[in-house]
Amino acid sequence: MSARPVKHSVTLRGHRTSISLEDEFWNEFKEIADDLDLPINALVAQIDADRGMEAGLASAIRVFVLRTLKERLPTSE
Repeated sequence: MSARPVKHSVTLRGHRTSISLEDEFWNEFKEIADDLDLPINALVAQIDADRGMEAGLASAIRVFVLRTLKERLPTSE
């Protein structure tokens, strides 16, 4: 796996664009999309719509992946 970001092509609002993400984030992102039964492009569009303009799309995806993984961690009660 690469520690350097790799460009991944997606379609957002009918236009092709690229998102630079590290392999680890991209692989987790794909798994989350599969778990949610959503195409990657649909999940990217959802994150894009929810993000503030101060955050870049790749950063918003990284935060989404991190939050989703944290939510899935078992809690100690």
